[in-house]
Amino acid sequence: MRTAGTVLWRDIAERLATEIRSGTWAVGERLPPEEALAARFGVNRHTLRQAVASLAEAGLIRVRQGRGTFVNTAPALEYRVGARTRYTERVTQQNRLPDGRLLGSSLRPAEAEAAARLQCEEGTPLIVLELLRMADGLPISLVTTHFPAARFAGIDRQFEAHRSITQALLHFGVQDYRRSFTRVSARLPGKEEAARLHQPPREPLLVVEGVNVDPAGCPIEYSIARCPAERLQVVMES
Repeated sequence: MRTAGTVLWRDIAERLATEIRSGTWAVGERLPPEEALAARFGVNRHTLRQAVASLAEAGLIRVRQGRGTFVNTAPALEYRVGARTRYTERVTQQNRLPDGRLLGSSLRPAEAEAAARLQCEEGTPLIVLELLRMADGLPISLVTTHFPAARFAGIDRQFEAHRSITQALLHFGVQDYRRSFTRVSARLPGKEEAARLHQPPREPLLVVEGVNVDPAGCPIEYSIARCPAERLQVVMES
């Protein structure tokens, strides 16, 4: 037989769970402080803590000591990096809906790192795209990607039309390409990165650099993806 106190904390847990599942609280968002939630539901802190513990056990939230209580993320996306790495394919294989948004594009002279990766002279004109990639509407990565302008003039418009790098490259006759270089590191996000990725500023990013080459071995793309570490697992294929 349940006591009134038991019923109360379960009711609070169910109400908060409904709000989380309906999107009232976004993934990664911090819930109001304990005292605010206790006041909202008209209960003492002990009862509120029972409700919070129940939600944490169910995997809907995570409690960070000294930092607060956050809505849990969806299961991490497994991003397998191999000879043929395609974002859309990797996401759809996990029954999730991929999407990509063009945040901006520009024509820039190649700096030292991009020039080395693309095997061109410093100062060579490059088209640089800034992309936001998502899975099921959840931001997965911010990507800065570079293409030789002489070969890929207008690739920004092609990406905007198809929302896929692979489809955009087809327009320029690139039927296939493969990954020739990958480097993974980690760091904290900048303020704008945290805002665009909807993640706390103290949560680390995975930084995944990559070079793709065409069938002749000519570099066609150098990309730098910044990904919330809790939302993406990088798996290196041999």
